[in-house]
Amino acid sequence: MSRTSIAGVFAGLGLGALTSLAAVGCAPTLAQPSAVAVVEPAPIIAPEPAPIVQANSLPQLRARLEVLAAQGQFNGAVLVAQGDHLLLRQAYGVADVETGQRLDPNARFRLASVSKQFTAAAILRLQDEGRLSIDDPVCRWISPCPDGWQGLRLTHLLSHTSGLPDLMERPGWGDRRVTPATLAELTRDTEQFRPRFEPGTRADYNNAGYNLLAAIVERASGLAYEDYLQTTFFTPLGMANTGSDADAGGHGIVRGHNSGGAGQVPGPIANVSIIAGAGALYSTLDDMLTWQRALHGGHVLSPESYAQMIADHAPADQGLPEGARPRGWGFGLFTSDLGSGAVPAFHAPQIYHTGSWAGFRNLISYLPDGDVTVVVLTNNYHQRDTVFLIVQQAMAEATGQTFPTGLQQ
Repeated sequence: MSRTSIAGVFAGLGLGALTSLAAVGCAPTLAQPSAVAVVEPAPIIAPEPAPIVQANSLPQLRARLEVLAAQGQFNGAVLVAQGDHLLLRQAYGVADVETGQRLDPNARFRLASVSKQFTAAAILRLQDEGRLSIDDPVCRWISPCPDGWQGLRLTHLLSHTSGLPDLMERPGWGDRRVTPATLAELTRDTEQFRPRFEPGTRADYNNAGYNLLAAIVERASGLAYEDYLQTTFFTPLGMANTGSDADAGGHGIVRGHNSGGAGQVPGPIANVSIIAGAGALYSTLDDMLTWQRALHGGHVLSPESYAQMIADHAPADQGLPEGARPRGWGFGLFTSDLGSGAVPAFHAPQIYHTGSWAGFRNLISYLPDGDVTVVVLTNNYHQRDTVFLIVQQAMAEATGQTFPTGLQQ
């Protein structure tokens, strides 16, 4: 899909403004899949060419980041690109507050919920390969089918409209949070619950649904979830610094932090095995730019599947707190005019996702109108508003808008 086509699809989504950034008996057996018609074949995935470095660009953003870092108000890494031109790639602060090791632009960060777009892309890629359809009943892939799941479809899991209770809303979350688990165990846990509302009638952010989707990737592909991502996306694209830490292997990921009274303190144990399909991946600035260019440039999914990924699937009831503004609920991605949340406001409808977990806070955003990618990865959980403002400052300066100085309350 061309970038012009992307902008056309995006313009028709009916986007809203940004909602809160805060917002993870017997073993199931594989049901026999049937053939699925493929409207358009998936593209051949190949490495993206290296971006062209454009030196001394974005002077306002560079100056602002230096001030924030000097004041101890920002700890992380930032990358901004417009088309194939790299405008900014820099790290600020420390990789580990206890050792004082400085952050490097090549550092590996936990992606947290930014991981969901990879799970969604895997499901859509399997659709392009003719192995499943997003309209499949979940019970086609999870068998024997749990009571009350007959109305569930993959599209409900992808769009957070399944009605299944999220991990953090279940009894015993405190213990589950720190206890390693396999995808099979997580699936059995979820099988105990019925949807709390009719699937498709309400949006409710759901990590458990993305764990189920990862299990379905395994059943449809015949590969471990992590292996499917590796062989289908990471290796072909040359994303050598991206993978899963569900095995608690560390993988060279920088240390997460929280902000305490005396400054930064080490964050809690991550245990991302319990969000294997919802938030267990790690990556770098460069690999995330590679992914963004490939995904939004039409090199990962067929045009039909990509259009499904970024479309707004939200029902009228988004399940948002009173006063919160709506957003478009895609598959592993959100859509919204995020620029409207800055001061001064500007028009910038973006395709994005946030991520927060165990000492990390991230935001990856793509602006079709202007072909701008912004990647902000931080290893400090308590930087939500700072991260959001940095992204909007980058979008504004890259597209010639007035540089924002704050956020709307």
